[in-house]
Amino acid sequence: MSGWDLARIPHVTGGAGSRSSAGNLVAGHVSAGSDVVLVADPGLKSTGLADDVATSLKAAGFGVHLFSDFTGDPTVAQTDAAAALARSTGAKAVVSLGGGSALDLGKAVAAISTASLSAVDYELCKLPFPTSRLASIVIPTTSGTGSEVTRTSIVTRADKAKVWLWGDEIKADEVILDPETTLSLPKMLTAWTGIDALVHAFEAATNGNATAANNVFAHEGIRLAVKHLQRAVDSGSDIEARAGLQRAAMLGGTSIDNCGTAAAHMIGHALASLKPLHHGRSVIIGIMASIDWTIANDDGRNQAAAEAFGLKSAADLPMAFRDLADSVGIDLRLGPDFAGVSAETLAAQFARPENAAMRSSNRRQITDGDLMMLAEKLLATV
Repeated sequence: MSGWDLARIPHVTGGAGSRSSAGNLVAGHVSAGSDVVLVADPGLKSTGLADDVATSLKAAGFGVHLFSDFTGDPTVAQTDAAAALARSTGAKAVVSLGGGSALDLGKAVAAISTASLSAVDYELCKLPFPTSRLASIVIPTTSGTGSEVTRTSIVTRADKAKVWLWGDEIKADEVILDPETTLSLPKMLTAWTGIDALVHAFEAATNGNATAANNVFAHEGIRLAVKHLQRAVDSGSDIEARAGLQRAAMLGGTSIDNCGTAAAHMIGHALASLKPLHHGRSVIIGIMASIDWTIANDDGRNQAAAEAFGLKSAADLPMAFRDLADSVGIDLRLGPDFAGVSAETLAAQFARPENAAMRSSNRRQITDGDLMMLAEKLLATV
C-alpha cells in the first residue's frame, strides 16, 4: 500500500449562536487582558455579527482592534496593513470573521506578524514562516472555501496574480461554525460559495493525490453539498440547510487540505487573475470545461465520487454538475469580459507557477497541448 497521512483538524465549536463563545475560546490561548485584532468582512457591518463577536471578546477581558479595510480578494498590501496593526497594538490573537477572503487574510496575519517581512515574501513557500505566531480563531460566514480548516491563504499580488501562502503556521487554532452567521448571505453568494464547497470535495476525491482515508471527508462533503445547496439557496432562513452546507464546506476544506485540488481550480484561479470573477463561479466553469476530459479512463475514483453525488455512473457527472449549477442560478458562460482574451493568453495563465500544484495534482496529466484545448473550450462560452 502507498503511504498516506491526514493533517491536523483544528478544534471546532459548532451550533446556532456559537459565535458567542469567541471570547472564551481566545482565553484558552492567550492571557487575560491581551489585545486582539478582529478581522471582519466590511460587508458584515449592517448584520451586527462583528459587534456580537467584539462583545464576546470584550466580555472576556480582551482589547479589540477592528480591521475591515480589505476587498473580496485580499491583496498583499491589505494583508501587510493588518499585520502592521497587529504589531503596533501588540496583539496576541487574530479573530477572523467573514468569507474565505477574511479568513485567508486573518490566518496570514497570525502567521507573519511576529516578523517584519511582507506577506509576499512567504508566497509559494519562498521563505519559512516566523517560529512564533499569534493565536488564530476563525468564524466563517459563508459555506464554500473551507479556509477555516486549511493550511492555505490566498492573497493577490500587485500584478493581480493570486498566490498562496502554505504551511502549518497558517492553520487556525479554533473554528466556530455558527450557521446563524450565514443567514444573511444572498442567494447568489450562497450558490457560488456552496458550489465551491462541492467542487473542493469532488476534486480532492478524484485527483491524483486522493486516498481512501481522505475520502471519508471528501465523499461526505459531496453528499452534504448536494443535499443542502438547493435548499439553502431557495430558503435562506432554513437553518438546517445552512448548517448542512456549512459542514460540507468544512469537510471540503479538510479534503483539499489533505489532497489538494486539480484542473478546475487551475482554471478558476487563472480566470480570476485575468478578470473579476467570483471564485465559486470560476471553479464550476472550470469543472464544466474539464470534466468530460478528466473522467476519461476513470480508475474508479470518479465512479465513487459519482455515487456520493447520488448518481449511478461517473458518466452522469457532467450533466449532474450542469443541472445543479442551472438550478441554483449560476451562469456557466464566461461572458463579454473575456471577449478580448486569446487562447494563448489563457493557456499561459494556466501554466504560471502559482497554478503548478493544481495542474500536477490532476489525475490525468495536463500537457501544454491540453492547456490550449481547455483554453479554447472555455473561450467558446464567451
